[in-house]
Amino acid sequence: MRTIARGNGKPNWKRVPSRLLSVIYKTGSFAPVFDRRFIVSLFHGLVGWGFIYYLLVNIGDVLGAFIPGFELFGGGRIGDLYRLGADLLSVAVLIGMAALMIRRFGMRPDDLKVREQTQLNPKARAGIARDSAIVGAFILVHVGARFLGESFHLGALGGDAWRPAASAVAGMWNGWSGSALETARHAAFWVSLGTIMAFTPYFLYSKHLHLFMAPINFLLQPERRSMGALDPLDFEDQSIEEFGVERLEQLSYKGILDAYACIMCNRCQDACPAYQTGKVLSPAALEINKRYFLNQEGGRLAAGEASSQTMVEAAISEEAIWGCTACGACIEACPVANEPMRDILELRRHLVLMQNAFPEQLQAAYRGMERTANPWGVPPEKRLEWAEGLSITTVAEQPHPELLWWVGCAPATDPRAQGTARAFARLLQAAGVEYAVLGREEQCTGDAARRSGNEYLFHELASANVERLNQVAPGRIVTTCPHCLHTLKNEYPDFGGHYEVIHHTQLIDELLADGRLELQGEVQGVTYHDPCYLGRQNGVIDAPRQALQAGGLELIEMARHGHTSFCCGAGGAQMWKEEEEGTRRVSAERLAEAKATGQGTLATGCPFCMIMLNDAAKAEPGSPAVRDVAELIAERLPESAPPPAEQAQRSES
Repeated sequence: MRTIARGNGKPNWKRVPSRLLSVIYKTGSFAPVFDRRFIVSLFHGLVGWGFIYYLLVNIGDVLGAFIPGFELFGGGRIGDLYRLGADLLSVAVLIGMAALMIRRFGMRPDDLKVREQTQLNPKARAGIARDSAIVGAFILVHVGARFLGESFHLGALGGDAWRPAASAVAGMWNGWSGSALETARHAAFWVSLGTIMAFTPYFLYSKHLHLFMAPINFLLQPERRSMGALDPLDFEDQSIEEFGVERLEQLSYKGILDAYACIMCNRCQDACPAYQTGKVLSPAALEINKRYFLNQEGGRLAAGEASSQTMVEAAISEEAIWGCTACGACIEACPVANEPMRDILELRRHLVLMQNAFPEQLQAAYRGMERTANPWGVPPEKRLEWAEGLSITTVAEQPHPELLWWVGCAPATDPRAQGTARAFARLLQAAGVEYAVLGREEQCTGDAARRSGNEYLFHELASANVERLNQVAPGRIVTTCPHCLHTLKNEYPDFGGHYEVIHHTQLIDELLADGRLELQGEVQGVTYHDPCYLGRQNGVIDAPRQALQAGGLELIEMARHGHTSFCCGAGGAQMWKEEEEGTRRVSAERLAEAKATGQGTLATGCPFCMIMLNDAAKAEPGSPAVRDVAELIAERLPESAPPPAEQAQRSES
């Protein structure tokens, strides 16, 4: 408890009562575990359900040893049902644990391994398997001995219909004397409960501690607007000497608690786009390294001392830190609510703000955001060039619009992404929507700065944007970029900016549902790529699909879609730097999945996704055309041939 308390921040205990039922459900049903690996999860469930039930069983056994003739819940029907549950769940635990042991030590699947080039505590390489063997042996011996003890007892009684499994085994002891059965029963009792006493000192050091820490992790996790929303830094507080995280005790209390809650199942690693394309980053290795480091130095931390190594030395390499796309897949995949991505972003903050250590390629993006308020370095006076030939209203003409369109840097400046902006403008015009744009006054939201650790630059951009937006006071803001959506909606409230923000695919869906857009055209097959900051991090999954289907497009899903979508590789400021070394580019991996659907068009709702996937498509003959949802819908407007300027632009791209 003292070690966890070394972390920054404090839990909001007032939220605990309202979460109790939810946590009891998650713990009792193992619902988060069943999100992936169903068969393995089922075996885990058999062990988990049985072990939870054994809390009652062990209490009953101990009380029965001290109180002659005691039977938990008595000898009536309730007691019979209790004994039936103990009998069946004992078998379930033994089957489940045996299956899991065979999987780990017999089948040895890749999803339980961490690549050699990934930084992993040397003790963990062998220690994880040893820990699994100890935990598995404890469960098999503890439950197995208790089950055998019941069979010896029933051998003397002649069986019990409410304990069918133990009664069946009891038949094996026919011919044993009553004294022999009683001796065997006593021996089994002491082996069963004795293993608990033997295991207790080891328990705090093993991954088995997640039995208690996982529910606590659910109970005490902070409320967040989104899994990717970060807490702001206070640059005005002169007493703060360091920003970001260098050592483990500088993490939040949640970051330390995560290490104790980790099951070491590697599901986050399976979902991580960096690891799946051969990079050295493994979110699982990060949590495992934290745990082994806590086992080693927890006493120092509990005593208020500083840890002996930095996080980079003990838990994760700088190369791995910069390999993260900040997509949130590791958080979404974790069955115990761990957040390794947030640790990485805090580490980036320290590297950038305190050590001035970051990939050199980011310098150009930083310079652009500092000088021209966008990472492309395009001057503000060129911010509206994409709208030439279109009738676009600015806030200079309509100071307080009901709908403000936040165009975003990419749709305003990137040649390919400008097609999205022009298509969306035509849709708004066709539907008769009144809106305004900031035009030259629009700046970068600072997403890339914050995700890459340059919190000071983000602070400057966010403060300026909030000040201007509060002057405009729009009724709603619509964005053509999920990263802008995420920042405006989830992170600007910390700077005094509280807005209703929607994505352009949501507005298109609304317009189609209201019958304000008339479309035509033949049915066409399409697959859809969920941008991480739209689907996983902000829950906008149905609207783009409904818009495509309402527009007469037949949707064929990729294997990974919705909350489990695979990243394009641009997030976490990867757009502005070289991808870390691996076996394949993240965008190429995602494009191959889209290509496997056999569709000629890959739709998306993010300019960064479009740019990354388009680049990958250029290197892969026969790849689907990458289009924004707005472009696909705008093409179906009656007599809506693109203006000549846009036709030339599309041909060039």
